[in-house]
Amino acid sequence: MARMLRLMRDEAGATAIEYGLLAALIAVAAITAMQGFGSEFANTFNTASGSMATANSSA
Repeated sequence: MARMLRLMRDEAGATAIEYGLLAALIAVAAITAMQGFGSEFANTFNTASGSMATANSSA
C-alpha cells in the first residue's frame, strides 16, 4: 500500500510529459512560422539569384 502511495505522489513522469508537450508546442509554432515565411524567402532568393545572373552575364 505504501508503494502505491509513493507512485501516486511521484511527479517525475508528469514533469517529463510537460516538457515533452512544451517542446512539441514550440516545434509546431516554428513549423507554422517557417511555412508562412517560406514563399517570401523563396521570392527573395529568386530575386537575388536573378540579379546575380544578370550581373554575371553583363560582365
